Amino acid sequence: QVQLVESGGGLVQAGGSLRVSCLASGRTGSLYSMGWFRQAPGKEREFVSAITYDGGRTHYSDSVKGRFTISRDNAKNTLYLQMNSLKSEDTAIYYCAASARNLMAIATIDYDYWGQGTQVTVSS
Repeated sequence: QVQLVESGGGLVQAGGSLRVSCLASGRTGSLYSMGWFRQAPGKEREFVSAITYDGGRTHYSDSVKGRFTISRDNAKNTLYLQMNSLKSEDTAIYYCAASARNLMAIATIDYDYWGQGTQVTVSS
């Protein structure tokens, strides 16, 4: 089993920056890829970004490409999402996820473990 705990969410003004983190514990050696999803009120959970376990490949949704950067520090078992040029439409609960089956997972069904989420609110 793998446990994921997000942190770093909060309130930020439009145009600002925020970094959210995800600490993984348990059988982290079994993981292939990790990712971030988000869910706004009344909407389905959507893919934001993913990264392979070695950090060699990343993938972003079109809505965040060029503004968000995903990274990981395996020595610290921590996944990061640096969010710049934030917009009001980025407001959502951000979830960390980990996959033990896919090298580059971008669908919710491809992920095996989920964190509890951290709220990010962007004020306009």
